Amino acid sequence: MIAREITVRGKVHGVFFRASAKIKADELGLWGWVKNEPDESVVIWVEGPEQMVLQMIDWCWLGSERARVKDVAVKVVERQHYKDFVVLR
Repeated sequence: MIAREITVRGKVHGVFFRASAKIKADELGLWGWVKNEPDESVVIWVEGPEQMVLQMIDWCWLGSERARVKDVAVKVVERQHYKDFVVLR
């Protein structure tokens, strides 16, 4: 099991990016959270099996249908042992 903090930049606010990230994380069986940041980016904290986390990172380059992703930054972080994946406000 690994954990990553993913910061996604581009047109990612107001395009159902967080909701879509939750659907994808649930589909992959991952845990953590997703939230909008004041600088118009979205941050995703994701934990789970390495292969599934890597698939989530790949998905972030696409995002929701209306998103226009310009950059995805990934940081290695320590697991917090989340039990589910939630959308933070």
